[in-house]
Amino acid sequence: MEGKRRRLQMESQAESVILLTKIKEFTRVLLTDLTNGRSPLILIDRFRSYCAVPNANWFRSNSNQSPFHLFVSDIFLQCSFCASDLPYGKEALTLSTKSRAHRLVVMLRVMLIVQKLLQENKHSSKRDIYYTYPSLFLDQSMVDQAINDICIFMQCSRHNLNVVSAGNGLTMGWIRFSEGERKFDCISSPNSVHPVPVHVEEVKVFQRLANDQFCNANHCIVITGRGYPDIPTRRFLRLLVEKLRLPVYCLVDCDPYGFDILTTYRFGSMQMAYDTKHLRVPEIRWLGAFPSDSERYFVPKQCILPLTAEDKRKVEAMLLRCYLQREVPQWRLELKLMLQKGVKFEIEALSAHALSYLSDSYIPSKIERKLIM
Repeated sequence: MEGKRRRLQMESQAESVILLTKIKEFTRVLLTDLTNGRSPLILIDRFRSYCAVPNANWFRSNSNQSPFHLFVSDIFLQCSFCASDLPYGKEALTLSTKSRAHRLVVMLRVMLIVQKLLQENKHSSKRDIYYTYPSLFLDQSMVDQAINDICIFMQCSRHNLNVVSAGNGLTMGWIRFSEGERKFDCISSPNSVHPVPVHVEEVKVFQRLANDQFCNANHCIVITGRGYPDIPTRRFLRLLVEKLRLPVYCLVDCDPYGFDILTTYRFGSMQMAYDTKHLRVPEIRWLGAFPSDSERYFVPKQCILPLTAEDKRKVEAMLLRCYLQREVPQWRLELKLMLQKGVKFEIEALSAHALSYLSDSYIPSKIERKLIM
């Protein structure tokens, strides 16, 4: 294990050297342009995670299955027109307009911070970076955009910049793992949750074992992103799927935002489209809750809420996404049903039958009867 850790450290150092070389060359070219009176022109690739091409071409791929399960709570066919791994255009950063000049300045300032982090082998959060120059950055979104621009321009992932997220995800169940020198034993406290690791590249999964509670009965690991999943949660989930070859089921609220969370896990997000290949989990299956579940599982009427005007607009926009039409048409049918019924409900509505109904009846019946998509 020590040998593997040393190898990972050497690989990380090599990546840092490459990035530092790119930053140095970028800075040299920029200074040369300014010295010669030329306005710098920086072209940033633009990415998207989906399109609305109705007759796109598609590629098939297969996934391996396992007798063990992994759940994502809250929580490929590839379109040739909208492959999220590929850019679909360029965006120019110049000094020609005030807004683009400010974006370029912010990017350069963040790049200098990243350079220092790499040189000193330190890590920082996006929030820490923002507070170094709040008068320049104005708000957190400017820093987020600058980090994305740097990743795209330097062709790397965010963790390569030594920029990390605080991490909102939680996990419990059949698993022990380490993150660098820290060890996480979910087995010894089966009813307690543990934070999803931030430095996912340093994680080593030891084993998965049973406890005598929910995870034992259903042979699973449980992960929650507590809403829209952050990068550490998505990277950790992808790591478990790749290393343990587990089938993955996603359980979300039956509303437009729950469905959007589901698609974020499987297909990626628009904001991080440039890094989708490292974050998406194409093996994920939708366990529920489906709009059709309200009748199948007798959700009480007082627990069913009407869709708001904003909900309806969100559903209509999601129905235009190409991957729903071509890759998961059954998901799209359920989304259409939600719009047709004009109602939504939360996972907790199923607890109206009994406090343990979700874990004792709903989830097991879904898997046993193969009522998943």
